[in-house]
Amino acid sequence: MSPHRVAFIGLGHMGRPMARNLHAAGHAVTAFDLSDAARAEAQADGLAVAGSLEDALRDAEVMLTMLPAGKHVLSVWREALPQLKPGTLLIDCSTIDTVSVGAAHDLARDAGFASLDAPVSGGTKGADAGTLTFMAGGEPEAFARARPLLEAMGARIVHCGAAGAGQAAKICNNMILGVSMIAVAEAFVLAERLGLSAQALFDVASTSSGQCWSLTSYCPVPGPVPASPANNDYRPGFAASLMLKDLGLARDAARASGAATPLGQHAHAIYDAFVDAGGGEADFSAIIRRLREGGTEAG
Repeated sequence: MSPHRVAFIGLGHMGRPMARNLHAAGHAVTAFDLSDAARAEAQADGLAVAGSLEDALRDAEVMLTMLPAGKHVLSVWREALPQLKPGTLLIDCSTIDTVSVGAAHDLARDAGFASLDAPVSGGTKGADAGTLTFMAGGEPEAFARARPLLEAMGARIVHCGAAGAGQAAKICNNMILGVSMIAVAEAFVLAERLGLSAQALFDVASTSSGQCWSLTSYCPVPGPVPASPANNDYRPGFAASLMLKDLGLARDAARASGAATPLGQHAHAIYDAFVDAGGGEADFSAIIRRLREGGTEAG
């Protein structure tokens, strides 16, 4: 694999370890973030850090963005496109709304650039370990070009279809995750009330029809899964505020497409109330705290 010159834009909790893994795989990464602190941390990781977006883009063959919301992605892409060399590949790994995804692809296409939406699953642990799952949407040629880069940051790379398909897969996946975590947490709260130990419930459900990732990998009570955030005072992981964001994206996409997602809607209301009560910085599995208090929806 020949190394690529990559401008990596966005050095938050996910972006910085992703950029670090690209660098470790031999790619020439120049990183940028508006935050002075984020740039300093990236530099401490051994990354080449630019002082401006323009400097980061100089000589880049690939621009990869990992940003909080669609408005940030569109702002960076609009500023970057006139500065990019012909043939530069644009990859966005952010989790954003479907309208912004379409607009980003349109911007790239109209300017003559190939683009890919490639959001991730796996949280900060997956970003650190380089074991993320990438869900990609875009032309097959763009996916083929991006694949070696994505493989440097992830363990599973899936081409989901045309432009926007990666973001659609991410939204649907995380709606399942949010709903299933609430169901698992409810079951453990019910078990507590019935005098059933958490370990006994886990031993049964983890090998029976109740088995799911929220139970076996991210169990919301301490003990049964030692690596789950519940054993570390619910430090994320994947913060509840981010789960609320993703459930909001799913809600908006369902409304726009006419899909019925009643459980997704109710999960959004439950997480909204939890975040509003101050739980946003805790791991999303900490939703069990609200359920123990009897909270099931906003208000």
